[in-house]
Amino acid sequence: MPTYELANQVAIVSGAGQGMGRAIALRLAREGAAVIVADINLKTAMRVAEEIEAQAGSALPLKVDVTSRADTAQMVGESVACFGRLDILINNAGVLAVTPVLEMDDSAWDWQMNVNAKGVLYCSQAAARQMIAQGEGGRIITIASTAGKIPAGKDVPIAGYVASKHAAVGLSKQMALELARYNILVNCVFPGIVDTEMLEVVHGAIAKLEGLPAAEVRERAEASIPLGYFQSPQKVANMVAFLCSTDADYSVGSVFDVTGGAFPY
Repeated sequence: MPTYELANQVAIVSGAGQGMGRAIALRLAREGAAVIVADINLKTAMRVAEEIEAQAGSALPLKVDVTSRADTAQMVGESVACFGRLDILINNAGVLAVTPVLEMDDSAWDWQMNVNAKGVLYCSQAAARQMIAQGEGGRIITIASTAGKIPAGKDVPIAGYVASKHAAVGLSKQMALELARYNILVNCVFPGIVDTEMLEVVHGAIAKLEGLPAAEVRERAEASIPLGYFQSPQKVANMVAFLCSTDADYSVGSVFDVTGGAFPY
């Protein structure tokens, strides 16, 4: 049974083809929302849309490059053409490069800043314009990271990711103030260490840099969490569902940690 009633709501989830995006898309669909499953990889988007439809939900898979103004505008246009409106945007698409700061080149820097920060701007602009035109408000939620408020640590060389997530958080906080007059509620979710495909890539890269087995790097990271285990993507989806609900209708420009007690500052 749904926990939060989102029937008749339409939600876009970027980067919804796997990991946290997939979990968020499935959870919002379970709450009754029609979900646009947006991803740069159309095949994975289609698989998630099929999962939603197999559970009697409504979904539209779309191939979307969040760094393209044309793509993000078309994403909103197709969403409205299919479902008639747009109520929720989840800025989830994200990328990460494990690169020591002294080795950071333009390619790695631009890739992360474009997807993680510019992508939030483009998607949010397109969605907010539609929400304003509808005149009924909406929700914009940016899936940031604890890296959006603190450095990742000397043994986790992800400076570009940290910078891009700080940018996404700052942008989201400013958008929250400017869009509140339209009853568009903008907030951020800060996941901690989430057990996804991206985490495997990160641990593998760190292990290579340090000359350690990937399993040892994983164990070290898990031991840093007070609850003692990595969070699942579903834990993040739970927070997102709450923020999309009327229970969170006075939260604006806020950040919500989902970290298992890690990084409590």
